[in-house]
Amino acid sequence: MLDLGLILTVVLIHSVALVSPGPDFVIACRNTMLYNRKTGIFTAVGFGLGIGVHISYAVFGLTWLISNNEVVFSLIQYAGASYLVFIGVQSLRSQNIAISNDSTKAKRKISKWKAVRIGFLTNVLNPKATLFFLSLFSTVLNPSVSSETLTLISIILVISTIIWFSLVAIFVSRRQFMIIVNRYEKRVNQFFCILLIGVGVVIVFL
Repeated sequence: MLDLGLILTVVLIHSVALVSPGPDFVIACRNTMLYNRKTGIFTAVGFGLGIGVHISYAVFGLTWLISNNEVVFSLIQYAGASYLVFIGVQSLRSQNIAISNDSTKAKRKISKWKAVRIGFLTNVLNPKATLFFLSLFSTVLNPSVSSETLTLISIILVISTIIWFSLVAIFVSRRQFMIIVNRYEKRVNQFFCILLIGVGVVIVFL
């Protein structure tokens, strides 16, 4: 039997966390502006798949394991921070690649699978997301929750994540927005690179 109250509660909590700026938002903006809208949307798909992995903590009972094993969580934390720093450094080394516009999009593409992979790894290795879902599942969900309720929650969280970041990609790829971005493309790229590196460093030392 579906627990509509629980479903609504989880969806609302997730929505608040979803719209809060974080590594996913930075990567969504970066991939959209550096490549194109399509790449940004496939990156959003990767975020959604990553959410599915976090949800599996509850399905397979990994919440208890990770929350009670400091070594496991530390490994996840450092892996996530390292990945964010890696993307930032890699982008800084590619300053000769301009942010996309209509005349040069065809020259600067990455495959949809690579975009999905970037989104997936960014989300899965984000220790803040891991901590959020561990807290959510350990306090809101419990063994008495029906499989139907958990399945519907999972579907809604995955789809809402994909939709939200697809909307972000659509917004930042609008011509009016890109005209401003293209005028300051090098600074914009440097900003996102430094921001990613900064987030990674903060994660390690917090």
